[in-house]
Amino acid sequence: MKKRAAEARQTKAARQATLVLEDGSEFSGWSFGRARSQAGEVVFTTGMTGYPQSLTDPSFRGQILVSTWPLAGNYGVPVKPGTGEPYLDEQGIPLHFESPSVQVSGFVVSEACGEPSHFSSGATLSAWLEKNNVPGVYGVDTRSLAKRLREHGVMPGKILVEGSRDITIDSGLIAHPVADVSPSEVRRYTPGGQSGEKGGREGRAPRVVLVDCGAKANIIRCLLARGTEVIRVPWDHDLRGIEHDGIFLSNGPGDPKSCGKTIAMVRKAFHAEKPIFGICLGNQIMALAAGGDTYKLPYGHRGQNQPCAETNGRRCYITSQNHGYAVRAETLPRGWEPWFVNANDGTIEGIRSKKGPFSAVQFHPEGCPGPRDTEFLIDLFITQVKEGINKS
Repeated sequence: MKKRAAEARQTKAARQATLVLEDGSEFSGWSFGRARSQAGEVVFTTGMTGYPQSLTDPSFRGQILVSTWPLAGNYGVPVKPGTGEPYLDEQGIPLHFESPSVQVSGFVVSEACGEPSHFSSGATLSAWLEKNNVPGVYGVDTRSLAKRLREHGVMPGKILVEGSRDITIDSGLIAHPVADVSPSEVRRYTPGGQSGEKGGREGRAPRVVLVDCGAKANIIRCLLARGTEVIRVPWDHDLRGIEHDGIFLSNGPGDPKSCGKTIAMVRKAFHAEKPIFGICLGNQIMALAAGGDTYKLPYGHRGQNQPCAETNGRRCYITSQNHGYAVRAETLPRGWEPWFVNANDGTIEGIRSKKGPFSAVQFHPEGCPGPRDTEFLIDLFITQVKEGINKS
């Protein structure tokens, strides 16, 4: 009864809102978060938990995210009460988010809980979205919406809120989303230490360059937890002059072919024969640098339950994913091979070189809130880095 009363109060106070897709279909509901109209590419995710992490994931930059799980906001948002600011660790890394702010253009759910119940909650989902200027729509038949996106593919759309000005569907498109989310300067993180813009090598900690095309914060956490020094650089940074033992290519939004400077950087790095590991967009960039090709998937892979099998047939893992592009297996050049495949549709989920310490996966071994069944792949990368140090 308490829940129904809260929903009734929320609906009575809310404005009507409509999600309009490019094909003309409309899905009506109620506004929450910021009461404003906004456009973006409409995609869906299948995760049943972890909406704070999904909404702050830079890979969703410029997209209107549809949650297929029927309830969102039930455990609130882990922010500082009163201010809505994220909690940060001693190095300035968000503790509970994948970036400091909300990255999506809009959020569409079936139900939005207005009275969360969790010890870590410092704000409601609606209040947090409003602070970040992001509109939401609840009361939508998200099952029907997800089916339409699966049948017709992801497409541009717009959220129209009652009383707000109308906008065009293409007004939310971002020309270069990677450049939009990548940092503008170099930053260093040391295990258990303080971050900064500059600094020399400390001790014998392996030093890894993180090419940040929109990196999730948990990538940095995972590397630091393994005693690795991290040098985070912009997507188009020249690595000459940066002493390092390995390269980590991050996730990120948009078409990998728009990252020509990153592709050229990786192609040049192959000659140094230092370990390189990529995830998500990093997998696609590595394939392009090797001479392969990529293509856009009809509706992408987004969620926490994607099955990925090793090509040797030994094991299948449940993985966290968020991407709209994939590698064309038949375009991989000689000396490269598929490493993982998606057990649902057979798309390539990982590649590796037969000649050098270069590998990448399409899924997220560092997936937060999970699953993290494949986090051992980061351990394998760090092992390669340490072996390279011992040889030098």
